[in-house]
Amino acid sequence: QAKPSFMRTMNQADLLIYTGLELEVGWLPLLIQGARNPKIRPGALGHLDASVGIKRLEIPDGKLDRSMGDVHPEGNPHYMLDPRNGLIVGQTIADKLSQIDPENAEGYQKNLALFQKKLQAKIEMWEARLRGLQGKQIVTYHKLWEYLTDWLHLKIVSQVENKPGIPPSPRHVAELVVRMKANDIILLLSSDYSAPKPAERVAQQAGAKLIVLPASVGGREGIETYADLFEVIVSQLASGL
Repeated sequence: QAKPSFMRTMNQADLLIYTGLELEVGWLPLLIQGARNPKIRPGALGHLDASVGIKRLEIPDGKLDRSMGDVHPEGNPHYMLDPRNGLIVGQTIADKLSQIDPENAEGYQKNLALFQKKLQAKIEMWEARLRGLQGKQIVTYHKLWEYLTDWLHLKIVSQVENKPGIPPSPRHVAELVVRMKANDIILLLSSDYSAPKPAERVAQQAGAKLIVLPASVGGREGIETYADLFEVIVSQLASGL
């Protein structure tokens, strides 16, 4: 949750990095304004939208309104759940740091090369472990896992939420259970911060395995790095096989 103390921290910052795609639209502009730091305002050198260069998924067509639920006009913002995007964001951040602090640009680029080499090796290892999941049909609780499933070649057929960010209706849950049984869908993905009861109920009624995954670094004890996050995600998905 955004706190007034964040304004004091941001007042001293040389660089602000944020996810973008309007994920922070409800609170970050107010913090930037309150921080009174020209270095990190939109358009300034120290203002970085990390989504630059990312291939966006689920950019909606047509007119949007709040009755449609938590829909993001610029596309699904959960792109960091595809580790291949971590390689891109790492490049984006290193390039921006090199601009802000050119005297240390060589060091930033050296660290970037090391980060990308290590992450690419892990990506290949994770893909090998989960090759057996390719082509599987799954259900998710929230529209959170589209980038993960795009990476792993999984097919999301539906969500427990019939509208993003809105608790599911009993009718939708009943119809979803019937659909899962009819199509032999036995895997349901949810996150640590989603309401547990609806997903548990659907999984139980459909005879599916519910896997609750962390969605970010720090989302669970022991997940301190980006690689840690995917080690946990991959291990849990492998157990679901």
